[in-house]
Amino acid sequence: MAKKTTSKSSVKASPNKEAVKVNKSAGASAKKSAASTKTTNLKNDKPVSLSKIAKAKVKANKEKPLFQPRKIEKIIDVARLEKKMEDIVALHKNSKDFTIEEKLKAIYMLQEVDSNIDKIRTIRGELPMEVSDLEDELVGLTTRVDHIKAEIDNLNDLIAKKKQAVKESKDRIKKYESQQDKVKNNREFDSLNKEMEFQNLEIQLAEKRSKEHAVDIVAKTAMLEETEAVVAERNAILNLKKSELETIIDETRKEEDSLKRISEKTQTIVDERLLTAYRRLRDNTRNGLAVVSIQRDACGGCFNKIPPQRQLDIRQHKKVIVCEHCGRILVDSRIDEETVAVS
Repeated sequence: MAKKTTSKSSVKASPNKEAVKVNKSAGASAKKSAASTKTTNLKNDKPVSLSKIAKAKVKANKEKPLFQPRKIEKIIDVARLEKKMEDIVALHKNSKDFTIEEKLKAIYMLQEVDSNIDKIRTIRGELPMEVSDLEDELVGLTTRVDHIKAEIDNLNDLIAKKKQAVKESKDRIKKYESQQDKVKNNREFDSLNKEMEFQNLEIQLAEKRSKEHAVDIVAKTAMLEETEAVVAERNAILNLKKSELETIIDETRKEEDSLKRISEKTQTIVDERLLTAYRRLRDNTRNGLAVVSIQRDACGGCFNKIPPQRQLDIRQHKKVIVCEHCGRILVDSRIDEETVAVS
């Protein structure tokens, strides 16, 4: 009997141990879950601060002006170039026999001037095109507004005509009713009845058409208000674009006019054949460079190596030499240093 009791007690004790193990594992999982919730809370705290920063940025962007005028920096020493061109022209006031070296200097100066004019026009960007596009769009929208207004006026006229037709039909009905009292036979009475029925149908049709026109007027009025809102918005954008463009033009007009004067003087030194070749090269190149200097024994346009003997010929300034690969006119670094841009 004692053996049996011990075995029963051992059987009873074993589930208690399993329960303890379960409790321990449950406690460990609870600790892990608490730790994970802490980490998730810490992770979830970050988006709050980031959202605050984002809101602050949005607020700062809203407070910014609609457009900021571009900063125009001085690109080239215009006065120095203009004086140099006047000196070269003054040396040959009585004759037009300019040396090859002077022609190369002039054509390189012309390249610098044209490149700086391109930079000024790049500063303007697509604003002139945007302004012209907005003006064309506004012309179309204004025409559309005029058409909608004309359609609304036409519908109002039609409604007025239908009302007048209803009034006339009612007057005829009254007239026919008075005539029915004076008829002498059934045939005249029936004909008057038919006329009255016809006028009633005319009244119903006119009222139906008037209601349809009234619905059309409501739709057209909504379309008109929407189009006028678009016109007002486009006008506001156009005024902003125009003011920005005028600001940029005012800031660059003086420099651009000076550069154009230098360009005109330079073209008097360069002969027509070289000038034609220069213009053709500028039109065919994407960056507008037709005259380039030698940089690290290579062409400044296509960066292909130039043989030493050809470099020597370029330094002597006895003839106009072009690149064998890209066809650009080559000058040596000494001319480049004399016509260096201002930073």
